[in-house]
Amino acid sequence: MDSHAVIDQALGVIVAVGRVSPAEAWDMLRETSMCTNIKLRHVAEAVVAWGETGALAPDIRDELTRRLAPHPRR
Repeated sequence: MDSHAVIDQALGVIVAVGRVSPAEAWDMLRETSMCTNIKLRHVAEAVVAWGETGALAPDIRDELTRRLAPHPRR
């Protein structure tokens, strides 16, 4: 159950930073997990930590940046 809370928190970070819908944030989180071959829970934990510290692992950062690129800030 803890992983659900972390995933929800990570979705919130992506929604806030990327100004995307929760559904788009879910797709980005899931696809980042698949493309980096990192478990979804671990990607979510890294995204939540990023929201707190500003530091994000390069592989996750690069993948999220790529996915957020078509979504310019409004």
